[in-house]
Formats: sequence, C-alpha cells, structure tokens
Amino acid sequence: MNEIKCPHCGTLFTIDEAGYADILAQVRTKEFNEEIHEKLEQINAQHKSNLALIEEKTKNSFDKQITEKDKVIADLENKTASLEKDKELELQQALAAKDRELTELNARIQAIENEKKLELSESNAAKEKALMELESKMTLQEKERELELNSVKEKYETEMKLKDETIAFYKDFKAKQSTKMVGETLEQHCEIEFNRLRMTAFKNAEFGKDNDIKSGSKGDYIYREYDEHGNEIISIMFEMKNEGDETATKKKNEHFFTQLNKNRNDKKCEYAILVSMLESDNELYNNGIVDV
Repeated sequence: MNEIKCPHCGTLFTIDEAGYADILAQVRTKEFNEEIHEKLEQINAQHKSNLALIEEKTKNSFDKQITEKDKVIADLENKTASLEKDKELELQQALAAKDRELTELNARIQAIENEKKLELSESNAAKEKALMELESKMTLQEKERELELNSVKEKYETEMKLKDETIAFYKDFKAKQSTKMVGETLEQHCEIEFNRLRMTAFKNAEFGKDNDIKSGSKGDYIYREYDEHGNEIISIMFEMKNEGDETATKKKNEHFFTQLNKNRNDKKCEYAILVSMLESDNELYNNGIVDV
C-alpha cells in the first residue's frame, strides 16, 4: 500500500499499487505533457526568436542590399545626371559655337554685301561720272565741230567768194586779151617765178626763151643747169600752153606732146615739160605734176 498526501488539504490517502500506478501514470503524463508543452513553448519561442532573428538578419541583409542598390542607383543617377549635364553643357557649347559661327558668317555675308553695294555704288558713280564727262565731251566736241564747221563754212564761203571774184577777174582779163597775149601771160608768169628764185635755188642755171628756129620749130623756154666747172648737168625744154575761156576750139594737152618731144630732141634737152592751163576740168592734170 502507498500513501499519498493531497497537496491542497493535506489529507493522506492510502492506495494500492494499481491505483498508485494509475495516479503516477496520470502525474507523469501531466508532467510530460506540461514538459512537452513547455518544451514546445520553448521550441516555439526559440523558433519565433530564430525566425525573428532570421527575419531581422534577412531584413538587415535586404536593407543592406537595398541600401547598396539605392547607393548604386544613386551613383548611376548621379553619373547619369552628370553625363546629362555634361552632354547638355557640350550641347550648349556646341550650340553657342554654332551661333558664333553663324553670327560670324552672317557678319561676313553682310560685310561682303556692303562691300559689293559699295563697289556697285562706286562703279555706278564712276560710270555716271564717265557718262557725264563723255556727254560733256561730246557736247563740247559737237560745239567745237559746229564752230569748226561754221568756221570752215565761212572760210569756204570766203574762199569761194574770192575764187569767184578771181575767176570773174581772169575771165574779164582773158576776154580783153587775144589768144597770143594769153599764152605770153603764162610765159611771163613762169619767167617771173624762175627769176624770183634764181639767186637762192638756181645760182648755176639759166632759163630763157628758145629763139632758135633752124629746125623749123621751137619751144617756149629752155632750162640749163651747170656744175661749178661749167659742165651741163641737166636740161629741160619748156612749152607753155594757155587759152581763153571763150576760145572756140579747145585744145588738149596730148595734142602738144609729140611736137614738144621733137623740140626737146632738136635742142638736145634731157627732159621736156609742158606747163599747161588747158583741160582745167581734167582731174588727172589738176592733181599736180603728171609723168606722161
């Protein structure tokens, strides 16, 4: 038999082995359950603590990773912002450079345009000046030409008047003379002109009438020139022919060439010259000495 004391009232109980074993089993089961429950509580608390620690560690690690990621992101953002600022600064600098280049180009274009305008203005001014000078020169030339024409006209009119007066005089003079006198007048003119120049141009020359008619004819004048030793160096047979305006039968110069050449040969002259007032309307003889 076993005694058991009640923990509440202190009463002692006597129980047999089977009851004691049953009570002991109950006590043990309760204690075990309490112990199990306590262990479970401990395990659960430990598990919760471990979970909390793991969560804390995980959280701390995650926070750390997040912090690192945030830092990396912040660094990337800073780098991106810096790059963006650099790119924006480069872009602004490039734009500013382009603006300066464009401004310089516009300034150069404006300068070239101003220079071209100035050149064009100066060219136009020079052309206008040249045109004005040319117009003034042309006006002056026209005036000078007009004055010259007037002067020539006046001179021509004066000369024509004098010629008309001279022609009228000689017509009147010739009308009052015979054909023989007209011819003699030309001979006298030639002789006077020779004598006027004898002392200066013909010191060693003689110019006289041909009076030798042995051959049956004679010329009007013979010219002979000598050197300082008295040797003849040149000789010319002269024939003077003139006629009045009213002469009925008009002669031509060629009518006298044959006889003049014969007289030249007869008088042994080297040359023959016909001094003629005939064919006054023939331009061949009006242009001066003619070699026939």
